[in-house]
Amino acid sequence: MPDSASWPRVVLVTSRHRLARAAGAAQESWPELLAAQIRGAVDGGVDLIQVREPGLDAGPLSRFLRAVLADVPASRARLVVNDRLDVALCVGAAGVHLPERSFSVRDVERLVPADRTWVTGRSVHSAEAARQTIGASYLMAGTVRPSESKPEGGMLLGWDGLRAVVAEAAGTPVVAIGGMAAADVPRVVECGATGMAAIGWFIPDRGQDVREFVQERVATAKIAFDRAGSVT
Repeated sequence: MPDSASWPRVVLVTSRHRLARAAGAAQESWPELLAAQIRGAVDGGVDLIQVREPGLDAGPLSRFLRAVLADVPASRARLVVNDRLDVALCVGAAGVHLPERSFSVRDVERLVPADRTWVTGRSVHSAEAARQTIGASYLMAGTVRPSESKPEGGMLLGWDGLRAVVAEAAGTPVVAIGGMAAADVPRVVECGATGMAAIGWFIPDRGQDVREFVQERVATAKIAFDRAGSVT
């Protein structure tokens, strides 16, 4: 894990079904599209890529990740696998991202070799959850604003909730998720969070080049953080 008070700043969260649907492509074309998205994120200087693909069995997921890690070696230090510790360890990913209801960070520590550089993230949806999470590399707090996956009317953390999570995180980096875009970065920083994560903001419309679009979006978010100033 990078030794930085402002890490991670920009996090891409994947969704193969949304990516294929937006591209107007067949769902079975997701490996090519997702690989292009990851390549663009790395080219843009993304801090982390959370491969979040529920419903994808360990075999296909492992094969895909091995191919990506071989094709884009720089992704190895930035790629975390959602909830699948077994797959993350097997393919040599940078770490695992745990949903709030998954097993504990300490459980991960018992299974990961002590001499292995490792990232363990945790999703939290309340200040209480942040207070109870010990030892995570970072927390992902949301949902801050309505998004496609969490529409208006659902349970939202909001900006005040994000501040409360940061206050209870005891110095653990906090990344905001839910309706995030580069325009939200000043508010994210003002709340004390280190970064933003997004799914939809990194998905292009039909006809756009996936790699180029994502590379530009990541770079835009990084510039927004540079302008907003470092979190202290």
